[in-house]
Amino acid sequence: MPDNGLVERLLSGDRRALARTISKIEREDPEAAEIVAGIYPHTGDSVTIGFTGPPGVGKSSIIAKLIRFYREEDKRVGVVSVDPSSPFSKGAILGDRIRLTDHFLDPGVFIRSMGSRGHLGGLAGGSRLAALAMEAAGMDVVLYETVGVGQGEVEVASAADTVVLCLQPGAGDSVQALKAGVMEIADVFVINKADHPKAKGAASEVRSILEIGHELDPDPWFPPVLMTRGDNGGGIEELKETIEKHRSHLKDSGKLEKRRRASMRDLVVSWATNRLEKEMRERLGREDTDLMEKVYSRELDPISASQRIFDEV
Repeated sequence: MPDNGLVERLLSGDRRALARTISKIEREDPEAAEIVAGIYPHTGDSVTIGFTGPPGVGKSSIIAKLIRFYREEDKRVGVVSVDPSSPFSKGAILGDRIRLTDHFLDPGVFIRSMGSRGHLGGLAGGSRLAALAMEAAGMDVVLYETVGVGQGEVEVASAADTVVLCLQPGAGDSVQALKAGVMEIADVFVINKADHPKAKGAASEVRSILEIGHELDPDPWFPPVLMTRGDNGGGIEELKETIEKHRSHLKDSGKLEKRRRASMRDLVVSWATNRLEKEMRERLGREDTDLMEKVYSRELDPISASQRIFDEV
């Protein structure tokens, strides 16, 4: 096995091996592919939950309280926080993790912040492989956390079995989420800061939007809209129970298997397309002078130029 038994150490639950593996995945180390091949047969048993929503909504507080409930059940928890400005890191190396010191120092919790740009496989690719590494290391629950409500966040969150969309009252988040398409993939909606005077109105607005969508595409699971308070933990236990109910629904209906197959297919296609794009950019960089000069001088049209690079790659 690569790196003096790195795979064996990871499978035994070694935290340093897990951290090293994710680092190799993130920097596209040549050994990463072999490591993933070694750990992949040992994945697939963890509960995966995706959290997304705009910055400042309080996802970090909600996740911290949710982790506490899982730890009370003696479950090991992994967190993949995807974004340099994530509440877990805010772009800092270690400083802002002080907010989660209780969990960060807990041997049963593993938190990893990942940059949202630059790694092969795109935003979803590296984070999904990091989560697989956590599963292989014995994490019972893996949480994805993303900032924002764009297409990239949809990709990351939809890699999970259950997707939780966090919104805050009085910010028009539901409209933005609807435009970004994230409301279509969310299984549970959370209105955080439930003590806000506009919280109930925000919940009603979300339910109204959901009812319209449900009429167009009926589904046995109607996404519940929960009220939470990340500061004191209000509603977090109900959130945990709702996530468990959704998982039971997926199992009973056979949708869990379908969802996981679709997620893995997306990962395979994403990885392949990103690798192809990377190689095409490198090829264009090497041949830029001759090829692009013909495009600039109108000797060759852009589509023919791209076709030539594509054929060569």
